[in-house]
Amino acid sequence: MKRLLSLLTALAMSGCLVCIRAQAVSARAAVVIDAQTGEIVYSLDSSRKLPMASTTKIMTTLLLLESGELDSKFVIDERALLTEGSSMNLCLGDEVTKRELCYGMMLPSGNDAANASALKLAGEYEAFAEKMNSRARKIGMKNTNFVTPSGLHDANHYSTAYDMALLTREALKNEDFREVCCTKSIVLSSENWSCDKYLTNTNKLLKKYPGCIGVKTGFTDEAGRCLVSAAEKEGVTLICVTLHDPDDWNDHTELLNDGFGLVEKVPIENASADFEVNVAGGTADTIKCKPESTPYISSVRGKIPETAERIFLPEFVYAPVKAGDRVGYAEYLLDGEAVFRTEIIAAEDSDYVIGEPENPLAEFLEELREKIIGGLKNIFMEKERM
Repeated sequence: MKRLLSLLTALAMSGCLVCIRAQAVSARAAVVIDAQTGEIVYSLDSSRKLPMASTTKIMTTLLLLESGELDSKFVIDERALLTEGSSMNLCLGDEVTKRELCYGMMLPSGNDAANASALKLAGEYEAFAEKMNSRARKIGMKNTNFVTPSGLHDANHYSTAYDMALLTREALKNEDFREVCCTKSIVLSSENWSCDKYLTNTNKLLKKYPGCIGVKTGFTDEAGRCLVSAAEKEGVTLICVTLHDPDDWNDHTELLNDGFGLVEKVPIENASADFEVNVAGGTADTIKCKPESTPYISSVRGKIPETAERIFLPEFVYAPVKAGDRVGYAEYLLDGEAVFRTEIIAAEDSDYVIGEPENPLAEFLEELREKIIGGLKNIFMEKERM
């Protein structure tokens, strides 16, 4: 509470966001950001380049998930097994899926799983590093360079607390990633494995911190203890990153607690509350529509971001339409990036106009089908007469 009061006092005096009692954090670098807006809630040397150990696997897992065909089986490259450190216990000749490798990376932090992923996607580690760095540039990770898929130490393998927060924000947009990184434990089995693989998540915050949804631990002698976490509370999602932090569990707990004391969910100002859409073949020319859920945005208390609204509605819909049917969607943008989306649904019914076709296109196609069938029958009848 003292840490939070200290920050609130500083905010009131300066009008901007500053560090939360930085001297109380054990990390060499740390950051807390809001997952929805990307706004920095807390920063301690968050642009300092440091090794990030196995938190690297967030990128490797994201690339693997984005490659598709997650449940197709393949035999791992034997070169993947030539590694040290943590493992998901892959064996020579094991047939796996990409999804299984994701669990192997994100739960027990398997270096073998990371290597197998890299070789599957790129054939060589150097080529995979190029994929990692290309994706990093698209995310906006300006102070990061990937060399290894696992995070094992290399002098040219580094990132920053802020860049790792940006990576995690991007990864959490992927539903498969969210499912994997919040899994506490799982048992994987396959007919061609010598034994089942019992995988346990190394992220203790999943059990210790209410609302924690991931994300990844890391450690090497050079990087020290690294931790990326994410948690949800009352509609707000925060991402916390610490690099080289001997007291990471406690630091994340306090930083997340303080962050949730500062950030709140607020309705988006000036968001449209109702819409109209034209109806073809209905008892009314138009129907009223509304957002399926109330548009909201995360806000540091007293600072509400300005958003732009973008509406996607068809020129018309075909009757019948029932209240609750989805007819379009709305997006709300912050600095050009969509940060909230909601479906637009019908707020009222519209039945058919009696005596008019349900769907002109469907009726046309049905008439065409009947003409084709009739024509074919005539052809066969002519052949029989001959």
